[in-house]
Amino acid sequence: MIEVRIQEGDFDIEALTNSVRNRMSGAIVTFIGTVRDDKISALRYEAYTDMAMKELKKLASEAVERYGLNDAVIVHRTGRLEVEENAVFIGVSAPHRAGAFDGCRYIIDRLKETVPIWKEELK
Repeated sequence: MIEVRIQEGDFDIEALTNSVRNRMSGAIVTFIGTVRDDKISALRYEAYTDMAMKELKKLASEAVERYGLNDAVIVHRTGRLEVEENAVFIGVSAPHRAGAFDGCRYIIDRLKETVPIWKEELK
């Protein structure tokens, strides 16, 4: 199962984590990116939504194929996010931990490089 979303509101970490849980997976790895206090008051995320959704689906599919994942979920927020708010969730499951860790890292690293989602630091 592959699921990708771009949304303004926060996400339910427990529900998203449970969405990648299944009988064939021995490992679930999640990544939650948050807004850190780096001398800013907030971040504003904007996305070219149609293209970003296509790239997220492509990225998730690549990770499933490359790392043998059973499931992958990617949710990225847009809009104004305050310090400590959640910005991105990535959840993957795989038969073994190595594939799950590697697949999750691949997704976040490639997301930053290829997906048309931009952030603006607000002072």
